Formats: sequence, structure tokens, C-alpha cells
Amino acid sequence: MSRSISYPEYPAFLAEVKARIQHARLSAGRAVNQELILLYWDIGQGIVEKQRNTGWGDAVVERLASDLRAAFPDVRGFSAANLWRMKQLYTVHTAPEFLAQAVREFSGLEANAEKLAQAVREFVAVVPWGHHVYMLGRVSDPAARLYYLRATAQFGWSRNVLLNQIKAEAYERAVVEKKTHNFERALPEHLAEQADEMLKSRYNLEFLGIHREVKERDLEDRMIAHLQRFILELGYGFCFIGRQYRLALGRKEYFVDLLFYHRFLKALVAFDLKVGSFEPEHAGKMDFYLNLLNDKERGPEDQPSIGIILCAEKDDIEVEFSLKTKSNPIGVAEYQLQTKLPAEFKGRLPTRRQLAEAVRGALPKEK
Repeated sequence: MSRSISYPEYPAFLAEVKARIQHARLSAGRAVNQELILLYWDIGQGIVEKQRNTGWGDAVVERLASDLRAAFPDVRGFSAANLWRMKQLYTVHTAPEFLAQAVREFSGLEANAEKLAQAVREFVAVVPWGHHVYMLGRVSDPAARLYYLRATAQFGWSRNVLLNQIKAEAYERAVVEKKTHNFERALPEHLAEQADEMLKSRYNLEFLGIHREVKERDLEDRMIAHLQRFILELGYGFCFIGRQYRLALGRKEYFVDLLFYHRFLKALVAFDLKVGSFEPEHAGKMDFYLNLLNDKERGPEDQPSIGIILCAEKDDIEVEFSLKTKSNPIGVAEYQLQTKLPAEFKGRLPTRRQLAEAVRGALPKEK
């Protein structure tokens, strides 16, 4: 029986080996997934080209599925429904509308259609098949599809995260909807564009589970308790620094609700939480905080600090006028705590104002 010998360096060595094994397993898994998607792409392309060049009808898909299952009885994924999805995978991502969006992703390939198509094929292969199946049935807008593909590839979204992001209209909030900020006046052009991409028009905080009126500190507490999901909602690149971050000026102290550092903007990002509507004085307070951050916390290589005011409601014109004279970059966004009313019900149910008027009308009048 061998004696147990103590090696002081062993725990660190074991940790390194385990990390290397885990990395190898992940790399192998990604490689297998990419080969699978490339295979499905090629099968879909083959079906499309044969139908186009030989006049084969749709019945060939059913026949091909039957023959493939007979040839590979132990291999899953060759059902007729899946073959239709392979065909859709190819047609959707080679459509002119999608390629027009992809040109922005792969700059420099505008004039070379063959290289652009190859780049798209390899880009699509990074995303797992289950994610594609979900998007093929739910995302029709080419620009939105490219957004979710890029986000899944960059952020490593699971299928459930992708599902929640699509349901929460992440694309619309990050790209389509109007955003209110002064980035174009307060930042250099290239940095202003990146900051605009970082900011969303509104933030979905439904995961906080708040169904009643709360105080700002309660809202902050919930965000910290669900910090991982909050950072996921903010987007890639945010690193949490602290809550109620202390800033001293002379004998007085000031506190930033939430402070982050953005890895790609290379800038501090301060959040001020408001449970009510935006007020002009909120912009002045944030401008003051950013002056302090730039003077006392900003690193030598950092870009100017950015402020984001999160509020329950805002008036875009009021925000625009409030930010006109502010020299620091500030964005104002709404947050939602509950799912919005489905589009089919809009206009059918009374508004909050209509309900209030109805209640007042039902009260007995004073004599």
C-alpha cells in the first residue's frame, strides 16, 4: 500500500489540468456542432439546387428522408421535417435581403459575392442547430435574424436565453426603437456609435418579479439579487463594480446607485435608478456624478464616463431639452417590470386615464 505524499503544488496543477480538459471538451463540442450545421447547410443547398435545375417536386424531400434513415438508422436528424428546415436554413441565409444585412457584418466583401456567401455559411455554423430551429420559426426580419445570430455567437446564449431575448424584443429595443441621449454631442463619432449600440431604448426587468409599487432602494436590491440576469439584460461587456459607489468631494459624500465598467467602450458606466418619471433635475445630478467619476475614478486610458438614467417613464422632448446643455454623455431609458400588452389587445382595453375617469364618474357626487 503506497503512502500518501503531500505535494504543495499539486492542487494548482490539478486545477490547470481540469481547466484544460474542460476547454478541450468545449472546443470539441463546438467543432462537432459546426460540422453538423455545415452538413445541414450542404444538404439544404443540394435540395434547393436539384429542385431548381431538374424540376424535382417537394416529394423528393420525403423520399430523401426515408432513404437517409434507412442508410443511417442510428443517426437522428434526418426526418422529413428536419430536411425541410435544412432547406430553409440555406434559403433564408442566402436570400438577397439577408446578404444585404450581412454586408455590414463582413465589411470588405461587398464586391465578392462568393466570399460573402462563404463567410455567411461559416458564421451560421457557429450557432447550434436547436437555436436555428427556434429562429427559423419565429424571426422573419433579416436584420433581426442577424442580430440574434451575432448575439448568440458572441455571448454564448443558451436556447432559453435566446427564447427570452426574442420574447422580450431585444432587437427592437437595441436597434429599432428611438433612443434618447446626447452621445453624438458629448463623444467622438466612433465612440458615440458604440455607446448608442450599448444603450437600449428600454430595459426589460420582468425577471425582478415586482408587481407592486417599490422604493428606489428596493429596486436596487432586486437588481443586485438578480445581478447575473441584469447584466445579461444590459448586454455584453458590462463588468459590475459596486452599488452605492461612494464619491467624495470636500467634506461631502455622494453615491452612485450602480457602477459598471464596459470592457469594449473602456469607460465607467453609472446607473441612476428612478421609480417615477424622468425629471430634468435627474440629468443635472448625473452630469455632476460623471464629473466626479472622470476626476477621481477614470483611468489614464479610459474613455469619458457614461451615465444612464433608468426611469419608469420619460417624455422624449423633455429629455432632449434636459440634455442639451450637458457636456457629459448621458442616456435616458425606461424599464418595464411586466410584459407589455399583446398587440392584438391594444386599443380594446381602457387606458389608465380612461379607468381613472370611469372610477371618478362612478363615485357619488357631493351635495
